[in-house]
Amino acid sequence: MSDSTNETIATVGLGTGGPEVGVQGLGCMGMSWAYGPTHDEAEARATLERALELGVTLFDTADVYGFGRNEEFISPFVRANRDRITLATKFAIERDESDPYGRQRIRNDRPYIRQAVEGSLRRLGVDQIDLYYMHRRNPEVPLEESVGAMAELVAEGKVKHLGLSEVTANELRAAHAVHPIAAVQSEWSLFSRDIEESVVGAARELGVALVPYSPLGRGFLTGSFVQAEQELGEDDFRRLQPRFTGDNAAANAALLEPLRKIAEARGATLAQIALAWVQQQAQVHGVAVVPIPGTRTRARIEQNTGATRIELTADELAALEPIAGKVAGTRYADMSATSVGRE
Repeated sequence: MSDSTNETIATVGLGTGGPEVGVQGLGCMGMSWAYGPTHDEAEARATLERALELGVTLFDTADVYGFGRNEEFISPFVRANRDRITLATKFAIERDESDPYGRQRIRNDRPYIRQAVEGSLRRLGVDQIDLYYMHRRNPEVPLEESVGAMAELVAEGKVKHLGLSEVTANELRAAHAVHPIAAVQSEWSLFSRDIEESVVGAARELGVALVPYSPLGRGFLTGSFVQAEQELGEDDFRRLQPRFTGDNAAANAALLEPLRKIAEARGATLAQIALAWVQQQAQVHGVAVVPIPGTRTRARIEQNTGATRIELTADELAALEPIAGKVAGTRYADMSATSVGRE
């Protein structure tokens, strides 16, 4: 298995003027929300520590993950290592805790942003957030108002850098004109490549880093499950995503064959090859790329960071190239809140 767990990962600047971070971050959402319960919290906390040992310094959460509980969960780790990590959290999504994966309300208005940042600072137990994202875009609120309010937080010292998630190329340009944007977080993987149409080019043009979420296709690219409805718990968000259910899931599972062949030939895991592909998009597109795969175990964080040292050949990249175009089903049942839904 290709992991080299004793080696720390390389670093990269998170956008022009942004902080220097490890070339792979850690998405913390699954430790508290969306992928079923965390049965071993001690192991999850040990995973945070192991990630830092391996050079992972960008830790990503959001106020909506577990309705604040994810921010509270990582708070002790954040405070104990405050000068060594880059802390990212997000605002904008309101949900009903009685229906956690049901209808969402997107808030980008100034009063809400000010309320949200205070809540996150309190739950995280810090006085400044390193990277504050607008989690989703409400097109009814002018970007000038939203990003202007976020810029006020920078001026007040509550936030260091600004980020956006699931925005279009034009929205990124408009926001960047109001205040420099350090990073754009969007789904990007072998299964999800829509941001390559225009967002990646805009990010390169503006000196903005890309932070791919779900770089492992929410675990599907690891081969750990096929039929979400049959294999995952009732409180698992993936049961609601079209590409992981029914005929779509069966068709998509067949697309993993080239990934599996490359992994076997290299003595690597499917996850490592899928992550190596995402990491290598930095070279392909000439832009900083810092994926944030999520995990709850030290063994997985060691595998994931090992992927940063795998360089795929031209032939391997060519074998993986057609996959995204054949994927059945959309990323979400409702794509209206994604960048591609507004392109």
